[in-house]
Amino acid sequence: MNTPSLRQEPVEQPSPAPSNGHGDGDGEGGGGVLTILERIGSVVVPVGVGLYAVLYLGIEQIYWVFGINPQQAGIDQSVLLGRLMGTLILLVLALVPAVGAVVGLGWLIDRITRGAAGRLLAAVRARPWTVAVLAALWCGATYWGLVNLVADLTVGLMVVVAVGLGVLAFVVPFRLMRRRPVGRAGMKILVCALTGLGVGFVLILSMIEAAVEVRDTGQADDLLGYVGFQDQWAVLKNAENDKPLYGGRWMMLLGESDGTYVLYDCDKQETFRRPIETTNLAHLQLDPERVEGYRCGTMIE
Repeated sequence: MNTPSLRQEPVEQPSPAPSNGHGDGDGEGGGGVLTILERIGSVVVPVGVGLYAVLYLGIEQIYWVFGINPQQAGIDQSVLLGRLMGTLILLVLALVPAVGAVVGLGWLIDRITRGAAGRLLAAVRARPWTVAVLAALWCGATYWGLVNLVADLTVGLMVVVAVGLGVLAFVVPFRLMRRRPVGRAGMKILVCALTGLGVGFVLILSMIEAAVEVRDTGQADDLLGYVGFQDQWAVLKNAENDKPLYGGRWMMLLGESDGTYVLYDCDKQETFRRPIETTNLAHLQLDPERVEGYRCGTMIE
């Protein structure tokens, strides 16, 4: 009589250690320079793409505070890419030493523990359910910024939402993806992309708060400058006789499009458009200093 065989799920094996006893592989043991660069790129690229996509939504929210959209201020995809290039460069400059510090700290901890930390990490990686649960909880937490953008939740309720979302939506798919190398690579890309999106939505919240601060106080913070928002002010003059307009008051230049300037009147807290051909910009100033306690809306109070 044939006895039915029991099917066993394959257990993931940790990546083989480098052949060198000191952990300095030359590339054949999975620890070479090209392999490390490939792994770093597989993390940085999805995070960067997700972050850039969400930052565009953040720029829309900034101009929405002033009652317009980026296109009305002359901000198209090419202009936005140029402005955000500096932001991406700063992120890379901050990310490189941060990654290096984390790698160095991990190496130091592994040395201090005489390899116990490395063996613990390998043991965790060899358990697909553990990896799937950790990745699922992380992905659930990345929705924190998005949920807070549409609803005001307490920290405790947000933790419940993140854990519930991670368990219900990600644990089982991630466990199934861990069975094959292609699935593991796809899981890594998905986790990194959601990380970039999550960081981006957190930045959107900060950008909206900063834009409201500009609208109310006429003073922009460094965050808006990093994402390409130009805090530029000017006195408007009539192009025909060069006489000051609007009593010579300072106006914020939000942009220009279709032959018109898009301006924000801080004193009246209103956004308006004026033809370029009849308007001269005088006394241009970037990031003006305001006296302490200065507020916009003095002419409507």
